[in-house]
Amino acid sequence: MQLNNKDIYLVIATNIKKYRIKNNLTQQELAKKSGYSYSYLRKIEGNNCPKYFSIQTVFNLAKALNVDIKELFKDNDI
Repeated sequence: MQLNNKDIYLVIATNIKKYRIKNNLTQQELAKKSGYSYSYLRKIEGNNCPKYFSIQTVFNLAKALNVDIKELFKDNDI
């Protein structure tokens, strides 16, 4: 299945949240660990927020979550 732009952002956001919870991190803790603000991270994970973030942001969050960046692109949980 080919994902459109909106879908891929949703997949990434869902996976960020999944791995954050798996690592027992709050949004505030992940924000601090990744160098992003809490409000920005909340927007990334939020259901009703427009999703636009860079590959660099995804890379930085993957690093902070200690996961391979490719894991954030997997759509098997949606």
